[in-house]
Amino acid sequence: MRLGIVLSLVLATVGGLVVTAATVVNVINASERAQVMAVDRVSCEAMIGPTQPGSPRAGAIDAANLTEQQIDTASLIISIGRKRELSPRAWQVAIQAGMTESGLRNLYYGDRDSLGIFQMRPSMGWGTVSQVTNPQYQVHKFYDVLTQIPNWQGMRPGDAAQAVERSAFPGRYHEWEAMAVHVVENIGNVADAGGCGVGTGLALPPSKAAAEAIRFAMSERGKPYVWGAEGPSAYDCSGLMLRAFESAGIILPRVSSDQYHAGAMLPAKEAKPGDLLFWAYDESDPSTIHHVAMYIGNGKIVEAQQSGVPVHTRKVTFGEPEMLPVAVRPGV
Repeated sequence: MRLGIVLSLVLATVGGLVVTAATVVNVINASERAQVMAVDRVSCEAMIGPTQPGSPRAGAIDAANLTEQQIDTASLIISIGRKRELSPRAWQVAIQAGMTESGLRNLYYGDRDSLGIFQMRPSMGWGTVSQVTNPQYQVHKFYDVLTQIPNWQGMRPGDAAQAVERSAFPGRYHEWEAMAVHVVENIGNVADAGGCGVGTGLALPPSKAAAEAIRFAMSERGKPYVWGAEGPSAYDCSGLMLRAFESAGIILPRVSSDQYHAGAMLPAKEAKPGDLLFWAYDESDPSTIHHVAMYIGNGKIVEAQQSGVPVHTRKVTFGEPEMLPVAVRPGV
């Protein structure tokens, strides 16, 4: 059976062709599925779905690289979650937390007195050493804390994981979102764990909010670049993004380095219209981000680039100098 699971993780595929900002998603019975599974559709615009035919699904490669030990841990998380009648969203949160904290391994070491799958600390009241290194206890304890968090099912799964773990690095739990969904679907035998449905288009198109943000940014073409400007007569790069998404009801932080943390992350080469692309002095260090632009599809961006250059569109090449390999989908 385990061999079959591993093979399914290796072979699962989906995919896409490029679409324009006018494309509309047709989500099939997603609301009904979400209600039955008690899954909030918070992740539907994130990198986890909808699935599409033709290219590898986000997370499948990561899932295929899981070891037997990691698969056993994920299976235990799912089994206990099911016995407790918790939704697949809870399983996903626990898997993301466990993967981030320990690589889904029952560690007997960690930062200070942190131990186990979730790096629980006896000194912080998580239990005794023998308890926090007992896989069954750890999973139950994680679920106990998770289910006491107000509106945890309405949070992005990585944020719910952070609410339990209270890490000094809150954004890191999002990295395993797609992988966790893939594992829940394959090991947990759950269809559409993200609650998104399957799109009928050939790629994940932008949401209505993304379409409105694109419309706003395009309407501001020709206005001058002024450092620190937020409109309406002039903009800098992040000021334009701020106002564009504000028009769509999404509030972004003011500066580009903070906007990088304001949504779902996905590979830049898989960006869809409305996603944000970033440039940094050090491509491996997001703290050095100095520019942001909005991808509008067909290999183009709209941006407020620099002094002397008005808001404009231009062609973009993924992987061009200083471009970060990660795009961000605001509001999710």
